[in-house]
Amino acid sequence: MSNKLQVLTPQNSQIIFIDQQPQMAFGVQSIDRQVLKNNVVGLAKAAQIFNIPTTITTVETDSFSGNTFPELLAVVPNNDILERTSMNSWDDQNVRDALGKHAAEGRKKIVVSGLWTEVCNTTFALSCMNDTDYEIYMVADASGGTSVDAHKYAMDRMIQAGVVPVTWQQVLLEWQRDWARKETYDAVTTLVKEHSGAYGMGIDYAVTHVHGGAERVSHGKRIGPNPAAI
Repeated sequence: MSNKLQVLTPQNSQIIFIDQQPQMAFGVQSIDRQVLKNNVVGLAKAAQIFNIPTTITTVETDSFSGNTFPELLAVVPNNDILERTSMNSWDDQNVRDALGKHAAEGRKKIVVSGLWTEVCNTTFALSCMNDTDYEIYMVADASGGTSVDAHKYAMDRMIQAGVVPVTWQQVLLEWQRDWARKETYDAVTTLVKEHSGAYGMGIDYAVTHVHGGAERVSHGKRIGPNPAAI
């Protein structure tokens, strides 16, 4: 039974990436596309840290949309890619079967990252919830629409229907939940340093300048200062 008061855990979640392909990204205007890719890859790495089952589905790869972002595929190199013709992923039986397999294991909270928000994400979310008791968690900053309004109103429509809006870092930290969980601590903080902007920079600063730790990369000698003669 649906329970949205239950937080995301590594045991109750699965994730689907929908149409993270270049032709779809070309049309995105609701978020900077490099930021979008960063967030998508960060989310995929988070799923790997916590062993979250991952489904990747694509539409019209050869004829229109192009290959899935290589940075995403590099995170999950052994994943099958479920090709479709329909804009609505729920219309494809392979997608249904993949999600259903994991849902049968208790993973009925489906985290979604896709392009475009107003088409592929919305139709999938509404159709999936209409036919099942799955819960949809839409990752707003790892998805994109063809305009700010298109993304916003698609999110609004889905929220009205019961979709839960989240961000990729929120999902990561909800899975971690407790910093005492040392088995994933290092991987999570490493991911944050690489993909979380100011948060990651802050961790680097705290490690080196507050706690006196080593820098996480090696580099050449620091030379100077050497003021030039006036």
